[in-house]
Amino acid sequence: MTPNSNVAEFVRNSARNYPTQVAVIDADRILTWAELDAQIDAFACGLIQRGLHAGERVAGLLGNSADFVVAYFGILRAGLVAVPLNPAYTAPEIALLIADSGARLLLVDEGTSATANAATASLAACEVIVLGSKPWLEILETGSQLVLAEQVTPTNSLALLLFTAGTSGRPKGAMLTHGALRANVEMIRSLQDPPAVQHSDVVLLVLPMFHVYGLNAALGLAASAGATCVVLDRFDPVGSLEVITKHGVTTVAGAPGMYQAWCRVPAAREALAGVRLFTSGGSPLPPRVFEEFAATIGQEIFEGYGMTETAPVVATTLVSGVPKPGSVGRPLPGVQVRLVHDEGSDSGSDAEEGDPGEMWVRGSSVFSGYWPDGVGGSDADGWFRSGDIAFFDADGDLHIVDRRREVILVSGFNVYPREIEVAIDSMDAVAEVAVIGVPDDATGEAVTALVVAVPGVTLSVGDVAAYCAERLARFKCPSVIRIVDALPHSATGKVAKGRLREVYGDE
Repeated sequence: MTPNSNVAEFVRNSARNYPTQVAVIDADRILTWAELDAQIDAFACGLIQRGLHAGERVAGLLGNSADFVVAYFGILRAGLVAVPLNPAYTAPEIALLIADSGARLLLVDEGTSATANAATASLAACEVIVLGSKPWLEILETGSQLVLAEQVTPTNSLALLLFTAGTSGRPKGAMLTHGALRANVEMIRSLQDPPAVQHSDVVLLVLPMFHVYGLNAALGLAASAGATCVVLDRFDPVGSLEVITKHGVTTVAGAPGMYQAWCRVPAAREALAGVRLFTSGGSPLPPRVFEEFAATIGQEIFEGYGMTETAPVVATTLVSGVPKPGSVGRPLPGVQVRLVHDEGSDSGSDAEEGDPGEMWVRGSSVFSGYWPDGVGGSDADGWFRSGDIAFFDADGDLHIVDRRREVILVSGFNVYPREIEVAIDSMDAVAEVAVIGVPDDATGEAVTALVVAVPGVTLSVGDVAAYCAERLARFKCPSVIRIVDALPHSATGKVAKGRLREVYGDE
């Protein structure tokens, strides 16, 4: 018989092996693995009972919570496809992604219900259900009275649709199968010196679970080991330390901004003394933050690199077991990385030793291309072009140099300049605009907009900021807006982005 590849089997196995151990702590709500598994079963049954069929999409506009965990694994166990969306998205952004994915159901919480209703008002095919509402409880109650028919999920079944900024500026849905998600978790679990996760661990889940890092490399990894998950919806430097102390957290999957913030809290060293493992991803960890954390807290951070398209981890310093500032370590066992001359050619000749090249990735954790038809995935030999430029140092460790694509990485989220330019450009008072990313210690990169006003028209920074706030999620809104007289252009009349820093500096 074919083994069941469903990612929700991680929970099923932990419920069999550790039924009475605590699986999830969410403020005052505590679920054991057996209780969590039963709720996931009930949710899966309830969704099927509502007439949802295998392969249909269920979207979520949810913050981190125990209910998020139940819903995510329940969707997967029912043979459906999860489409987690960022709760910060505006109604127009949500409407686009719901229409694109063809989601039949949108799960929301109190905070996102108004936006969700506005987004789906014109989409008859998508029903909105609020966590804790009557329809939500009905799904669980109906499902709890049914027995889920045992179904085997093949490795290549679609599990997850995650929208990521596309080169056109329009988000594209990366298709991740159960097999790809499980492969990445199993690769990470094979790292044992130090162990990436242990059954005895208490894992802090504060990274947003609508993002692949929090969803698979934190939640999926913890579930696979039967570790205890402490769920926090947002990061607060002081509050998070209290939670870490209270619940005896032993591993933290974090982002650079968290580590920087903890260095400013006087009691942080004492509060974090019981944590055995700190990891960082989502955006580059500045060596300065690495050094400051080591000096202030007395512990080092293991850094990794990944992408939505690779489920997500490609490389980490956990492979060698030696944290190294500025490096993302070595490829995971089972992941191959090639550095290819960035000539834009298809010949794919490898970069000279020590030279930077575009990172090509191959392995069982690579996605199946973009929704719905699988375009933009791996080539015939299985290689996926990351668009990121890197080099191997003398020790064989990877260093990310630059991104060939123009994507701006804000706290680990892809922001595509074109999308913001289109929004600002639609203002009557704007003649021209260019958006670039500039280094930012807190978020990795910050969005900067250089705006030229129509001659004779008054345009203020506040006008542009207010216009963006209505049309773009907060993390996409420019944190720096400058009204400038003109932009540099190339011979063909295009804005010469390469010269913007030269003309306007790097602030």
